[in-house]
Amino acid sequence: MADLKFSFAETFLCSAFAACFAEFCTIPLDTAKVRLQLQKKAVGDEVNLPKYRGLLGTMATIAKEERLSALWKGIVAGLHRQCIYGGLRIGLYEPVKTLLVGADYVGDIPLYQKIIAALLTGALAITVANPTDLVKVRLQAEGKFPAGIARRYYGTLDAYYTIVREEGLAALWTGLGPNIARNAIVNAAELASYDQVKQTILKIPGFSDNVLTHLLAGLGAGFFAVCIGSPIDVVGTHKALLKEDCGYLYHINQFDKTYVGWMDLLVMFQVKSRMMGDSGYKNTLDCFIRTLRNEGFLAFYKGFVPNFTRLGSWNVVMFLTLEQVRSAV
Repeated sequence: MADLKFSFAETFLCSAFAACFAEFCTIPLDTAKVRLQLQKKAVGDEVNLPKYRGLLGTMATIAKEERLSALWKGIVAGLHRQCIYGGLRIGLYEPVKTLLVGADYVGDIPLYQKIIAALLTGALAITVANPTDLVKVRLQAEGKFPAGIARRYYGTLDAYYTIVREEGLAALWTGLGPNIARNAIVNAAELASYDQVKQTILKIPGFSDNVLTHLLAGLGAGFFAVCIGSPIDVVGTHKALLKEDCGYLYHINQFDKTYVGWMDLLVMFQVKSRMMGDSGYKNTLDCFIRTLRNEGFLAFYKGFVPNFTRLGSWNVVMFLTLEQVRSAV
């Protein structure tokens, strides 16, 4: 992160802009990732050909069947989320880090202090931004609807309104527990690793605080975020698909054989995807243990490549943009 001193308002605005720009550039990858997570599995001896094949193949299929604009489905909610979540988690990182070590601290801040600061800001930011996260996932989960099937949500604002009307205001914070765990840890992996990797690179002769350094540090942040966050991500997207949505997806399934059934959707939506929609799990720990026992350790890293493609590119774009914006202010 830049060493220049900025007010919280300036840092918040720069961070929100950088996060929103990165979201706009990479949300097609995120939409494809969500659809792949919803992909059916083979049942018994019957092998069903998957509708989506790979990240790029999924993007091509969505663009062909639902128009190119479908790749940006959920972008409004995504921008809402990044404006709030991105602005707060990054904007508060430097002040909290300074608070932990003291304003008079001189020298390199220890890594553990950076991790603690990022954990705190990530948890606080997602607590405020959880409704936007919920709406974004639900909108992205909706594919092309067959004739005779009414769309559940007709836009971002309608999604907020429908959720509150049908499920209550508290439903906007569905899955908050695993979401806090996931986002706090991923935020620590991203911000602390970017901070540390950049600091390490700058000590190497020949490197300076330029675009190449920001690019390498951004890739490092994305890699650590996926490695550390994937198990938690697998323990959390299901609550976004509530029990009411399960029946709705079952109704859709009668017309769209892409999915074996709504229970299959719940199985495939990994422990963020699982906790955000399957009330069969008692809590996050129960979801983690059952997933490990039933599907093995590698289940927590299902979709690692598309996840890294998404998070790696997102972090590179976000940190490059943030550094350039801050240097221009």
